[in-house]
Amino acid sequence: MHAVRSLRSLSAVAVTLAALGLPAAPAVAAPAVTTVAPAAVTAPATTVTVTGAGSASAAPDLAVLTAGVEVTEKTADKALAAQSSAADALLAAVRKAGVADKDVTTEGLSLSAVHQDEDGATKLTGYQASQVFSIKIRAVDRTGAVIQAVVDAAGDAARVHAVAFDLADAGALRAEARGLAYKDAHDKAAQYAKLSGRRLGRLVSLDESDGGRPRPVPMPVAAFAKEGVPVAPGQLQDEVSVTAVFELR
Repeated sequence: MHAVRSLRSLSAVAVTLAALGLPAAPAVAAPAVTTVAPAAVTAPATTVTVTGAGSASAAPDLAVLTAGVEVTEKTADKALAAQSSAADALLAAVRKAGVADKDVTTEGLSLSAVHQDEDGATKLTGYQASQVFSIKIRAVDRTGAVIQAVVDAAGDAARVHAVAFDLADAGALRAEARGLAYKDAHDKAAQYAKLSGRRLGRLVSLDESDGGRPRPVPMPVAAFAKEGVPVAPGQLQDEVSVTAVFELR
C-alpha cells in the first residue's frame, strides 16, 4: 500500500512539472567502466661501457718562423728609418727564398724611448724601433735556408724569436686517431662480450674527448736543412679518446 502511494506521489510530481512547463528530471546513466590492460614490462638491455684511445703521428708540412728587426738610434725618425730599411731587406730576402707574400704577416710594430740612469738621474739616450713578422714556410726543407736568409739580410738588426712546425691541414691526422680510438673501444667491447658468453650488439652511445691540437713529440736532433741553420722538425702527434656503450645480446 505504501509503494502504491509513492508511485502516485512521483506521478503527481511529474504532472505538476509538466503543468509548469518544466522538464522532468533526466534519467541517471550508470557510469562506464573502462578496463586498462597492464603495460608489458621490458627488461633493461645489458650493456658494456668501454674506453678507447687512438694516437696518430705525421711529419709536419708547414713551418712558422717568428722573426723581425730591431734597431736603436738617437732620434725617433732615425730609428724608424733604420727599422724600415732593415725590414725591407728582410722581406726581400724571404721572398727570394721562396716564401709567398700572402704567407708573411706583421705581428708587431713598436717605437719606444730608451732611458739610462746616470748619476741618479734618468736620461733619454735614444729610441728603439722594431717590427716582428710571422713567416709561413710551406717548403719545410727550406726552413734553415730562410732563417739564414733573414740573418744575412738584416744583419745586426735581425731577430729570430721562434720556429714552430705544424700541419697545413690536420684533419687527416685527427681522422686517423679517431678511427684507431673507435677500433680500440670496439675490440675491448667484443672481448667482454666473448668473456661473458654473449654477442656484441648495437652501439648505444659514443662520446669523444678532444686531445687538443697536434703537438710535437721528441725526436732525435739532426741537421734538417741542406744549407743554412740546422733545425729538427720532428713529428706531430694527435690523440683521441672515446667512451662507448654497446649492447650485449
